[in-house]
Amino acid sequence: MTTHAFKMQLKPGVVAEYRKRHDEIWPELSDLLRESGIYDYSIFLDEDTLSLFAVLKLREDNSRDTLPQHPVMKRWWDYMAPLMEVEPGNKPREWPLAPLFHLA
Repeated sequence: MTTHAFKMQLKPGVVAEYRKRHDEIWPELSDLLRESGIYDYSIFLDEDTLSLFAVLKLREDNSRDTLPQHPVMKRWWDYMAPLMEVEPGNKPREWPLAPLFHLA
């Protein structure tokens, strides 16, 4: 098991819509994430900066690296692109976060 943490950035005025879209996450996307070995996935919001902090756990045999090629993932990124900073192809910009402390 590996823990992966990263930061993303929302655009101003879209917090409610971002939350709504995640509250209504597509079942096929949830299934895809689980099938790729992702579990225990949380996203937190810093309301002052609109930064999103994501933490997810990956199973050892995960296939997370294949997600950018999957049609469901691409469709989700296109759907979310108006709300956040993205790379070419609409993949959300991610800034990795280095682990500094963990209490088990």
